[in-house]
Amino acid sequence: MHRRTVIKNLALIIGGAALLPACMQEKGKASIALKNVEISADQEKLIGDMAETIIPKTNTPGAKDLNLHLFVLKMLDDCYKKADQQAFISGMAQFTDAVKKKYDNSFAGLSVKQREEMLLSIEKDKDPKSISISAELKTFYGIVKGQTVNGYTNSRYFMTKRVIYELVPGRYNAHFPYKQKQAV
Repeated sequence: MHRRTVIKNLALIIGGAALLPACMQEKGKASIALKNVEISADQEKLIGDMAETIIPKTNTPGAKDLNLHLFVLKMLDDCYKKADQQAFISGMAQFTDAVKKKYDNSFAGLSVKQREEMLLSIEKDKDPKSISISAELKTFYGIVKGQTVNGYTNSRYFMTKRVIYELVPGRYNAHFPYKQKQAV
């Protein structure tokens, strides 16, 4: 009788040890595994908020619904040069500082109008409150915006619900009217 109890407890201990690494994940790390770029959970949330501002949820899914912020991070990690990745990280820090300086709040705490105003000021390279817009900040914004739009136009939702997809463009119509050319 004691042997069954020992085996049962041993199974519980082994199962707990197997699940322990999953429970000990760092809370500050991003939800996606990246090889070349180190992103925190707060930075991932910032990119998600920016992507949602670029493609908001209406009667269609928004950027967060389609996980486009994860697409942006994966594309940054896999497809950009090391210099661009460093400019992205530096630009993200500058963006956070610029938002804090301009609005005395984080990007997540801003209204939709203020978020749009901030992103448009970077895009137009003009800021009414004289926050300097550096090359790294423009690189950061350009990557986030470009990859958000790229991810949206290549998403399953867009390719199946918005674009009418035909496997072969143009169908064969055997009964198409044809006029024979007159000889000259």
